[in-house]
Amino acid sequence: MFVKVCGLSTPESVRTAVESGADAVGFVLTRSPREVTPAQARNLLACVPAGLPAVGVFRHETAADAVAVAREADLAWVQLHGDRSPADVRTVHDAGMKVIRAVTMSAAPEAFEDWGEELLLIDAAVPGSGEAWDYSSVRALGLEGRRWLLAGGLDPANVARAAAEAGAWGMDVSSGVESSRGVKDLAKIREFVKAAKSSD
Repeated sequence: MFVKVCGLSTPESVRTAVESGADAVGFVLTRSPREVTPAQARNLLACVPAGLPAVGVFRHETAADAVAVAREADLAWVQLHGDRSPADVRTVHDAGMKVIRAVTMSAAPEAFEDWGEELLLIDAAVPGSGEAWDYSSVRALGLEGRRWLLAGGLDPANVARAAAEAGAWGMDVSSGVESSRGVKDLAKIREFVKAAKSSD
C-alpha cells in the first residue's frame, strides 16, 4: 500500500512520516492552514531521503504558476486540485516534473479518464470536510490497473477498512493525522502509516 502524508510543515512531522514508512510527503504551497512557503519547503526537503517523492500541492493556481513555485521549492512533483485539463498535465510534464491530479467524486465522468498523470487522487465529493464517505463508491469508476490514491476523511481508525472498501492502490492523509487544524500529531502519523500498510 502506497501512503502519502500531506500538509507537513515541520522537520519533526516530515521525519516521523519518513521513519514510519510513508512513500511520499506533501507540502501545501497554496492558501491553507497548512501552507508553507517555497523556502520552508526547501528546508523541509533536508528531512526527505533521496528518491522519496516530495509533492507540492496547489489548488487554484494555473499549471504554469504551480510549476514555477514548485521549481522555487526544489520539488519534482506537483499535485493539482481544482478544475483541470489534459493540457495542465502536459504543462507539468513539459517542465520535467511529475503529476498527481486530484479529482472529487462529484467531478464529471471524463475527469476520471487517464490524462497521463503519474497518480490520480480521488477525494470526497466535498473535499476538505474531514468527513468519512462511501469509499466503496470508487469501485464503480473502473480504476483497476491504474495507480490512484484515496483521500478524504481518512484516519488511523478507518484507513484499513476504507482501503478494502475502495480497492485502493494508495492512501493520502492530512487532517486525519492532526491534533488541531494544521498541526500534525506525530503519534497519529505513525499509527496511520502502520494501519494503512497492514491493509495490504
